[in-house]
Amino acid sequence: MTDTVDDAPSTPATRERSDHPQRWAFGYLLSLLALALGVSGLPSPLYPIYQEQWGLSPLTITVVFAVYAIGALASALTVGPISDAIGRKPVLITAALAILTGLGLFLIAGSAWQLIVARFLHGAAIGAITVVSGAALLDVRPRDGARNGMVSGVALNVGIAVTALGAAAAAQWSSIPLRLPFAIVAAVVALMLVALIALVEPHVGKTGDRIRIARPSVPSAIRTDFAFSGIGIFTSWSVLGVFLSLYPALTQHATGHPSVIFVGVVISVMAAASAVSQWLSGRFNPRKTAVVGNIGMIVSLLCAIWALHTGLTWFVIADSVALGAAFGLAFGGSLRHLNAVTPADARGRVMSAYYLLGYLAMAIPTVTAGALASRFGTAAIFPWFVVAVAVASLVAAIVGLRSRDRPATIVDIDCPRPD
Repeated sequence: MTDTVDDAPSTPATRERSDHPQRWAFGYLLSLLALALGVSGLPSPLYPIYQEQWGLSPLTITVVFAVYAIGALASALTVGPISDAIGRKPVLITAALAILTGLGLFLIAGSAWQLIVARFLHGAAIGAITVVSGAALLDVRPRDGARNGMVSGVALNVGIAVTALGAAAAAQWSSIPLRLPFAIVAAVVALMLVALIALVEPHVGKTGDRIRIARPSVPSAIRTDFAFSGIGIFTSWSVLGVFLSLYPALTQHATGHPSVIFVGVVISVMAAASAVSQWLSGRFNPRKTAVVGNIGMIVSLLCAIWALHTGLTWFVIADSVALGAAFGLAFGGSLRHLNAVTPADARGRVMSAYYLLGYLAMAIPTVTAGALASRFGTAAIFPWFVVAVAVASLVAAIVGLRSRDRPATIVDIDCPRPD
């Protein structure tokens, strides 16, 4: 996400970035980005255990999940200008410490409120890392903006895939399944923090900068394009919210697989498929890519109902792969389309509005589904959720088909994705 700050006269002492970034800086920043998003998905395969051992309702589980979006939204809309003014490292170090604090809360947690606080901290920290590390990648390689955006999107999904599967494996074969995954990841974050301290500041803030937060708004000239992309992120992220919170327990019940590792596989193949589809589709027309993704989500969601009804393990996993690929096309295509038509001077405001929709989609539909599931049962409300999202995806596809491509006004930029 790009935000705006007032410019100050440039001097050698206040240059915008380091003249000699370390060779390992780019790879490290990508790894930090992947780890951060991995932390966002870390509890997902463990939610069925929390439900079983702690007696948590579907509503509580979705609140624990969705509060992450509130923290992420708050930081994603504010930390960009802050890091422009004071530098990337202070923000990244603070965020890494917040992640460690949240992991510590998970380690000692004995009640739902501790999980909620930990998830809020992680949302704020991960929102900051996705924004600031994206900016730092541009600082290190300023001429590779489009490639950075695609590589970042892949790294995010790889982080979720690896961490979800690793957490599930650690929980499956441990006597402390709700402790060991967080302890392992905390050790990795601590090592990454040491490397972060050694990192040369990629962007030195300018003395006297006045921080300005971009207010969400959309120029009238691109409102149709924004409607297309906005519906795309709203539907795809609402699916992400429900599938990372309620769907794991639903697949366990439908297939008769009580193992945590099965849940980890379902989540990881979905994330991996999303990474692959975003990578392969990067060279194709973004609007058409998003339309294909929207249609693919409709088919995959309807097949999810069928897969759960049959209880066939291979069907559930195959549909997760298909849904992940469709998600990657729908979200990645809509983002690239919006990047291509947004005027440079409106970039911060438009992206703020775009991600505002995304985080609201991750929170509101997820909590609503959890509340209804607590009353009527997850299996009963899931088909209705699918129908609602399928209709929204169909609307997005129709808007996309009726839209016309226009000359790009900017190059692709790095923007954050959640969990």
